[in-house]
Amino acid sequence: MKLTHLNPSELPDWSTLFSQVVVAEGSAFRIVVTSGQVGVDAHQAVAGDGSFDAQVEQAFANLVVAISAAGCSPGDVAKLTIYVVGYDQEKVTAIREAVNHHFGSQQRPACTLVGVQALARPDFLVEVEALAIATPVKGT
Repeated sequence: MKLTHLNPSELPDWSTLFSQVVVAEGSAFRIVVTSGQVGVDAHQAVAGDGSFDAQVEQAFANLVVAISAAGCSPGDVAKLTIYVVGYDQEKVTAIREAVNHHFGSQQRPACTLVGVQALARPDFLVEVEALAIATPVKGT
């Protein structure tokens, strides 16, 4: 099995700590695992006004960049895990809107939603990670 580590330039560079994406190849499938994507831009600035809604949208946009770098689309995502600081039921609306926006009308992946006390930085309010499964890239 071959592991490929990716750090797309459109995402924050935290490569001294972790890779943004790891692709496992060597069978009939490619398994793509993303690190948790948070609501920041490539320069690590918090999205928009820093609100939960702005961060959720940016985190999902970052997730799509991450899986796209591995040659996948949202339709290849089998599992999402979403970590929410100070979870309450009202936050589900923003999450649902982001999922609808980035996943469209296709089947939804499995999902675990976890309320947490804190994330890596105090200004991070949400983190989204994915597991995608796709066929091998032609020519590899």
